[in-house]
Amino acid sequence: YLNLQTHAIEKSGGTKSSFLKATTTTFHHAINESEKASYVAHINNYLAEDKFLKDFLPIDPATDALFDLAKNGVLLCKLINVAVPGTIDERAINTKKVLNPWERNENHTLCLNSAKAIGCTVVNIGTQDLAEGRIQVLADLNLKKTPQLVELVDDSQDVEELLSLAPEKVLLKWMNFHLKKVGYEKQVTNFSTDLKDGEAYAYLLNALAPEHSTPSTLDTSDPTERANMVLQQAEKLECKRFLTPKDIVEGSPNLNLAFVAQIFHNRNGLSTESKNMSYAEMMTDDVETSREERCFRLWINSLGISTYVNNLFEDVRNGWVMLEVLDKLFPGTVNWKQANKPPIKMPFKKVENCNQVINIGKDLNFSLVNVAGNDVVAGNKKLIVAFLWQLMRFSMLQLLKNLRSYSHGKEITDADILNWANNKVKKSGRTTQMESFKDKSLSNGVFFLELLTAVEPRVVDWNLVTKGETG
Repeated sequence: YLNLQTHAIEKSGGTKSSFLKATTTTFHHAINESEKASYVAHINNYLAEDKFLKDFLPIDPATDALFDLAKNGVLLCKLINVAVPGTIDERAINTKKVLNPWERNENHTLCLNSAKAIGCTVVNIGTQDLAEGRIQVLADLNLKKTPQLVELVDDSQDVEELLSLAPEKVLLKWMNFHLKKVGYEKQVTNFSTDLKDGEAYAYLLNALAPEHSTPSTLDTSDPTERANMVLQQAEKLECKRFLTPKDIVEGSPNLNLAFVAQIFHNRNGLSTESKNMSYAEMMTDDVETSREERCFRLWINSLGISTYVNNLFEDVRNGWVMLEVLDKLFPGTVNWKQANKPPIKMPFKKVENCNQVINIGKDLNFSLVNVAGNDVVAGNKKLIVAFLWQLMRFSMLQLLKNLRSYSHGKEITDADILNWANNKVKKSGRTTQMESFKDKSLSNGVFFLELLTAVEPRVVDWNLVTKGETG
């Protein structure tokens, strides 16, 4: 939690910072006071009514109360659910007034795993990865949540390219789209130096809200004064002020990213009458496909590879993500000299990556009859899911196989796992059993709860468990 509580990146100096030293490391972490104040304001705003935290809020940004409150892991878990509601079942959070070290560790483990699943980087955690920030403000920057984004492109091929962009890139594309329409000649390529003079903000707000247009915003030669006028204009669009003119002038990338995203949420200026709108609407997946996509996407993101997966079926088509996953699970299996790193313009380069993926799968004895790299490049959802399912299953079996004390060197089979689970539940004094992994009785979840109780009796509150039947 010391990494989490600092939420910092090493800085060479400049802005006012607080320095903390973790007892378990020799590194010093610097915390930008302006960013800390913004994060505190966010927490005070979104969690003010939380039953557990209301006694500790509001947090005073001038103190280290934020870090003290983060120590037990509850705040961080709550923030993840603010970012992506429903990520953590809050019944699993230890929320007693006083937690022992093991209970705190359980909260932090829950927090870290959930943070990885929703796309936060949890290795050498920095301010850019604060759980409540990046994911939440960019949550709607995709075609499913905001189909009007198709207005940013010209044809269906460009729509597919838009699907593969990271949310930050989509936000920049949206900003430049509006800036071009109002005659702003520069290209905004980042959320730092390109926004420091405030001109891009002034043009953007004039384009989105001409009724609040203020010519004097562009007339002033003082960047700080212009930034203040930009914030005043944004407030008329009900954008809450959580950054200062100084943050804009100093080019704080995290706070600028959040500010641009907030403007997008409140008024994106896009039309619902785009010629590509019908194409975007056709992209809605059925419930089963969406559930599988989410499952495998969260699993891949939890592995800690360098690429974050936004859209599973689009992001795996160039083969690079699959190669990263294979290398993470089975180091040394990927020939990186023959791999093509994104961005990949030539289709045959994508095929080369995907062919290597399929070949590695065959070496691992996956069932891949009549499956070729072209099928992945084409985005064949059925085959992609089939490959990922075998990959996930194989990695789990490898994990069990490595537990020599249990397997005695033998390869673990599905039957071994089935017998272990049934025996574990039986020894705990319960009677539920499963016949196979396709047993329909598993759908009510009771067996899995009993298995969890058999492993760790404290994890299930049986007062909350029902028979799992619908009337």
